[in-house]
Amino acid sequence: MKILVLNAGSSSQKSCLYEIQDNIPENPPKPIWSAQVEWRPEVAKIKIKTATAELQQDISASHSETIAYLIDSLHQGTTKVINDLSEIDVVGHRVVHGGKEYQSSVVITQAVIDTIQQLATLAPAHNPVNLKGIEAIQEHLGDIKQVAVFDTAFHSHIPDEKAIFSGAYEWVSQGIRRYGFHGISHQYCTQRAAKILGQNLDSLRLINCHLGNGCSLAAVKNGRSIDTTMGFTPLDGLMMGSRSGAIDPGLLIHLLRQENYTPETLDNLLNKSSGLLGISGISGDMRQILGAISQGNERAKLAYDIYIHRLRYYIGAMLASLQGLDVLIFTAGVGENSPDVRFSVCEAFGFLGLLLDNQKNHNHPVDINIAAPESKVKVLVIHTQEDWQIACECFKLH
Repeated sequence: MKILVLNAGSSSQKSCLYEIQDNIPENPPKPIWSAQVEWRPEVAKIKIKTATAELQQDISASHSETIAYLIDSLHQGTTKVINDLSEIDVVGHRVVHGGKEYQSSVVITQAVIDTIQQLATLAPAHNPVNLKGIEAIQEHLGDIKQVAVFDTAFHSHIPDEKAIFSGAYEWVSQGIRRYGFHGISHQYCTQRAAKILGQNLDSLRLINCHLGNGCSLAAVKNGRSIDTTMGFTPLDGLMMGSRSGAIDPGLLIHLLRQENYTPETLDNLLNKSSGLLGISGISGDMRQILGAISQGNERAKLAYDIYIHRLRYYIGAMLASLQGLDVLIFTAGVGENSPDVRFSVCEAFGFLGLLLDNQKNHNHPVDINIAAPESKVKVLVIHTQEDWQIACECFKLH
């Protein structure tokens, strides 16, 4: 079975073509074709890679035309990997917000499309882009089966006392609650952790730290997310690259009243000009923050210290939800690539008997346990593979 995956973000898109034979393999295979698109003003920057070829090109085209270009590259030119588009069996899409309506992946129908459109008010930067991908596939591949894999689905069983905000009770009927995000990554990493450790997922209490430009934690018990840091939107919880994370809501009232902020100004401030970028004044990229710290930049050091404090703070909250911890996981860009962040976080939890193996921590670990042999808590660094998780969901539904 050949599965095409479209993982669309607000400013970029990753696409992969996987081939799965009779069963899902134990270890994730490499895609037979992959593509990345960065949407820039008036241009799409495209990178396509196969086992035998690489292609980089800038094209001036609409969203639909760009996807058509990618589809054509599957069976034409130097990046050709199939003879005919009819060889593709199913297309899987990451859809950011499934609301309360979708607690698992679904085959896309017109009713599903309509609901995703309605939920766009909850994820205005993402759901409309996800819909564009679905529509482009309909346009260029006809009535091929498509599957929606929701970023919120993994968190859909979080208990009400952790999901309902302590505001007006009427919010519940209005759909205002903690949804959580990064669910595809959290699901993949927790399942991968069980395989790496050779243990049943139902026997493990895990905290997954998804630390990229966006950051969130998930507390997982019996294979299910029971608590998470992102809330009604992806703005809640941890300090992030350019997002503030949780702040005193009274501060927002103050800014609206005293500084004449508009909702649009607040949106831009909290989502694009806060976090590591806002505090450091340098960048939202952890690598640049650490580089500035090494040169004595005090604001960069403050940004790092706040970031680590918030991580430790929320890991503590997840610990309480789980009532213990067997496995701590680090994933995504910062989680996978920053030994400094991993060390700074883990240092605070020595009281749990958590001990790092410093050599493993600094040796570019991938899908391994970096805890010391005597550590009572396993510490895994896992390369998250959302696209593969989407492909697996498609395989299950085909």
